[in-house]
Amino acid sequence: MCLAIPAEIISIEGEMAKVSIGGTIINASLQLLENPKIGEFVLLHSGFAIERLSKEEAEETMQLLRELGEIEDQM
Repeated sequence: MCLAIPAEIISIEGEMAKVSIGGTIINASLQLLENPKIGEFVLLHSGFAIERLSKEEAEETMQLLRELGEIEDQM
């Protein structure tokens, strides 16, 4: 199963960005987005930013992922 997760763009250099996922910084390709900006939230899949998200959508998704992790820990 593949999963895309929300990330915040914190810096851009050409077609690559550093993004923050819950405080973890990783590199991501911006090739699939038109005119990305620092501070925007994106949906990240396999190292590619594939879609923009609002801050609210990103926070809600991260909360749901945390809850799923807690449920899995209880099982």
